[in-house]
Amino acid sequence: MSQPRPTGDENLDGIFIDVEIDESLVGDAELARKLEEACPVDIYADAGGRVEIVRPNLDECVLCELCLDAAPDGKLAVRKLYDGTELRR
Repeated sequence: MSQPRPTGDENLDGIFIDVEIDESLVGDAELARKLEEACPVDIYADAGGRVEIVRPNLDECVLCELCLDAAPDGKLAVRKLYDGTELRR
């Protein structure tokens, strides 16, 4: 599970959470739309029918768990980097 961690220019200093989605769901157009609609802080985008995690918005996460409600059980996780816990259904 998980998308590759960003490399290169992206600076993730100050990011408190990370999101992991099962690779089998990245190309799920319906899930991409659901996640984009569900997230109040735009962490997910529908990128032409593919789930895209908008990494610059990760610091806006409010841990509302709406993304977990939208995704199939066990296929999406929100990891709290500050204490190592993981939210998943």
